[in-house]
Amino acid sequence: MNKSRFENGVELLNCIDGEAGRKVIESLQDICPDLAKYTIEYPFGDIYARSGLDLKSREIATVAALTALGNCVPQLKVHLNAALNVGCCENEIKEVILQMSIYAGFPAALNAMFAFKEVLFDRAA
Repeated sequence: MNKSRFENGVELLNCIDGEAGRKVIESLQDICPDLAKYTIEYPFGDIYARSGLDLKSREIATVAALTALGNCVPQLKVHLNAALNVGCCENEIKEVILQMSIYAGFPAALNAMFAFKEVLFDRAA
């Protein structure tokens, strides 16, 4: 029997984002459980489950996009952790953020690097 999009999404969410992902989903339950469900089904049950890219490549792309947007620090922190969880090394993530300084500007890259510094500090604690 095939798993549902939701079941696949939950498995990938736990694998990629771990506790941080669960906290995001839990935080939506009292305000908009449908958004929590959609967040599991579409990004994780559909997109992350595709075979076209491995999880590491997907997280590199996500970190780059969130860095470039410049106004998504909470989501960026979740995905910085996720990138580390799926095999990105610290230097690869720093290089991605540094690369974004060219295309997204120094403020976005600085904000992302400071967010990464916080993530690394929290993981070491």
